Amino acid sequence: MAIDMNDFSTNQVEGAKIVSDKKFRIGIIGTGGISGAHIRAYLEQPDVEIVAGCDLIPGKAEEKFAEFEIEGAKYFTDYKEMIDTVEMDAVSVCTYNCTHAECTIYALEHGMNVLLEKPFTVTLDEAIEVMKAEKKSGKIVSVGFQPRFDANMQMIKKIVESGELGRIYYVQTGGGRRHGIPVSWSETFIEGDKAGLGALGDIGCYSIDLVMNALGNPKPLTVTGMATDYFGKTPEAYAKVGKPECAEKFSVDDFASAYIRLEGDIILDFRIAWYMHLDTSGDTIIMGTKGSLRVPSTECWNGSFDKPMTIYHDVAGTPVETVVPLLPETKDLWNRKIRSFLDAIITGSQAPVPTKEIIYNQAILDGISRSTKARREVEIEIPEI
Repeated sequence: MAIDMNDFSTNQVEGAKIVSDKKFRIGIIGTGGISGAHIRAYLEQPDVEIVAGCDLIPGKAEEKFAEFEIEGAKYFTDYKEMIDTVEMDAVSVCTYNCTHAECTIYALEHGMNVLLEKPFTVTLDEAIEVMKAEKKSGKIVSVGFQPRFDANMQMIKKIVESGELGRIYYVQTGGGRRHGIPVSWSETFIEGDKAGLGALGDIGCYSIDLVMNALGNPKPLTVTGMATDYFGKTPEAYAKVGKPECAEKFSVDDFASAYIRLEGDIILDFRIAWYMHLDTSGDTIIMGTKGSLRVPSTECWNGSFDKPMTIYHDVAGTPVETVVPLLPETKDLWNRKIRSFLDAIITGSQAPVPTKEIIYNQAILDGISRSTKARREVEIEIPEI
């Protein structure tokens, strides 16, 4: 019997939006590049008022808010002062990776819900502390993985959950840019004391979430991996942007690969790159006992993809390839990300991208970092929280 492609279609009809009868008072911590996407999406919501902004650099928050014609907000250079003095329902944390944990924990301790940009944190220990604070506060933390709201990304999960592939036993994922260390608009991505992680935390976490979410977030057990910096420390890597001096600042990873053992006897084969002499590090492949799925590679996995997926399976003993039609790209990912966060607050429901799932993503990133330093396989231990 041929596969029924109606099982893998969607009309992308949105559910009814839940609108609060009061204005959500929102603060933005960190007003660098990514904050603009948060602000733009918040301003699309009828029940939101952005009341405060904070950035370490004096005047930067004012400048960002002026770009969006936001009036009447208060501005700070110290996030603690902002949280202590402004009445807010929630904050978006858009700071350097290395300060994700401290900003989120302080907000939770002061009764605020948090929309936290990815990666979750830099280390697993930091992520655990955030989760402890979240549990104690009774508030929610949603982590910034907007690709989960894309129709094509959701289709990957739907195919796996349908059973069409059988029992999953091997997954290959990754991605990367041929030449693309991100310094054109901010050099903080390459500084270890601010970013903590390089390609791993910037785009690697997206690739991992793509497959972990599809698989139902199985617990990672062991990691053997290696993160390197062969290109980031060379002036040639910045020729196109005219910033050869960045080679001296580079102190994170520009490539990483790992072999991760997940519960359920699933192997995850992962690689990510900011810079490589190759057009792609490979498609994402999910192999099962009844069939396998190939998802065309992208640079970052931070939105959708532009080529159809293929299911490889047997029909009446004959190898068959079934192309899964590409769905229209979901254009309003950030609005959906912001709206789902607000709706969860209104209804008192689980965060749309909950920490209890992303902790496994963080554990893998942390495991790769630890394995790199130890030059051996490491075990992953996540305590009950």
